[in-house]
Amino acid sequence: MIALIVRNTLRILFLVLIQGLVVNRIDLWNGTMLPFIYIFGILMLPINTPRSLLLVIAFATGALVDMFTNTLGLHISASLVLAFMQPLVQRALSPREGYEAGQRPTIQDMGLAWYVTYAGILTLIHHLWLFFIELFRFTPFFSTLGKVLLSTLATLLLLTIGQYLIYSPTDRRNQ
Repeated sequence: MIALIVRNTLRILFLVLIQGLVVNRIDLWNGTMLPFIYIFGILMLPINTPRSLLLVIAFATGALVDMFTNTLGLHISASLVLAFMQPLVQRALSPREGYEAGQRPTIQDMGLAWYVTYAGILTLIHHLWLFFIELFRFTPFFSTLGKVLLSTLATLLLLTIGQYLIYSPTDRRNQ
């Protein structure tokens, strides 16, 4: 159990560092496409993680990203919305027989279609919240929606590639 906590903590810290030091510096299409890979750490927590712990982890992750980007709570709020919606999306996508104890939302365990649906819905929710709260108005609605959709696609692509890089088909351990 302690090894699982340490592994997840190190994974989230690594993703936040990569987000703050590398990904935030990449300019795709003049800022129209902004991937946020730090949410991978939240999305990969075991399915049966208690909601209160999920919200605490999301708060801490968002606070770390906010420190890197100097956005004063923007990523905290988006991460909390993501963490709040995560169990609801998992419940909506659950197999008929339910999830096994300690099961992780990986492509290898759940399949590519399930993972892309799961990560796609939650990434879209995160990005909608993040970009519209950042503007705090709906005036440039369609340009912001385009930015949300492009950023969601970029993030989802990176998350899926990350799945294949981190988890091998034979890796069924709780990582």
